[in-house]
Amino acid sequence: MFKRVSGLNIIAASLALIPAFAMAQEAQVVKIGFSSPLTGPQASAGKDNQGGLMMAVERLNAQPITVGGKKIKFEVIAEDDQADPKQGVAVAQKLADQGVKAIVGPYNSGVTIPASRVYNDAGIVVATVASNPKITQQGFATLFRVAASDSQLGGKMALYAAKELKLKRVAVIDDRTAYGQGLAEEFAKVAKANGIEVVSKDFTNDKATDFTAILTSIKGKKPDAVFLGGYAPQGGPIKRQMKQLGIDVPLMGGDGICSPEMGRLGGDAIGESVYCTQGGTMLDKAKDGKVFADDYQKKYSRPAETYAVSFYDGMMLIAQAMKQANSIEPKAFGPALAKISYKGVAGQYDFDANHDLKQSPVTVYRFKDGLPVPLTSY
Repeated sequence: MFKRVSGLNIIAASLALIPAFAMAQEAQVVKIGFSSPLTGPQASAGKDNQGGLMMAVERLNAQPITVGGKKIKFEVIAEDDQADPKQGVAVAQKLADQGVKAIVGPYNSGVTIPASRVYNDAGIVVATVASNPKITQQGFATLFRVAASDSQLGGKMALYAAKELKLKRVAVIDDRTAYGQGLAEEFAKVAKANGIEVVSKDFTNDKATDFTAILTSIKGKKPDAVFLGGYAPQGGPIKRQMKQLGIDVPLMGGDGICSPEMGRLGGDAIGESVYCTQGGTMLDKAKDGKVFADDYQKKYSRPAETYAVSFYDGMMLIAQAMKQANSIEPKAFGPALAKISYKGVAGQYDFDANHDLKQSPVTVYRFKDGLPVPLTSY
């Protein structure tokens, strides 16, 4: 009698476990790769990117979404590409070997160009914010740019310089990265077309901190402004050294300098004579944008910087494409992403034949108290 009851109890207990076991079996883990600089001079940007991605993943997993009849749990595999092309390729191979279905990143154009070949060969969907026009000109079927390109960022800054600031003479510096060169070239091209003379073109590198020689040469040419194709780790010191040398003209740049990192590195030199452009509309003017910014601040105890919102939207785009294709396989949801029409926090997402955004509004920012403040959207 005792044994029979025990047997029934065991059976009953086993049956009770079936629903829980079945539910556990239903959740399918989908690996998402993340590539950005998490150490080195651009670590602040990389951690900003990671914060945006993790917010999206946490919200998706809390829902959760269902694809192919199974609930999906996203798992992020984060890698530090150090903003270095060689490291970026190594990261790409590592993520491909771990079976990721999509990559949100890389951040840098110089990393994205070589790494994208690895991702393409592995058939992995990539949602990058890297802005060099060459990235999407490669014709890779699973590669998408989810932010503005250099032609939009550099071109809109040049238009603002000509039409609003009424500048006539500018000096251009680039950091020799794919991003910096592409941005500077687009700025110079549109500037010239709008009556601005480019009085000099100089270059540095993305590890430099002393720009005295370049700036001394530029001072002698008496420009109305200096444009930098580069990132905040160079932008902050450049503006600080401009002040020390008595070069009292605006410093302009793209999204690479459009972050609080400028204020941290440039100190009191980073004021209202620093302008930058960033893809997307003015977040504080849109309800969703303000909610995102507030949520990010609450979660991480720091403000969202340049691309947190794009990494957030990029992940949401990937999840939406999976839902529409009813598949977690890149060969199925990649084509769905190419045809998607999605309203994200940063704006509307529709892709052209090259997988660039059909419309990518650009916002011009001006610094105040070391922080970029939106002025207007183009």
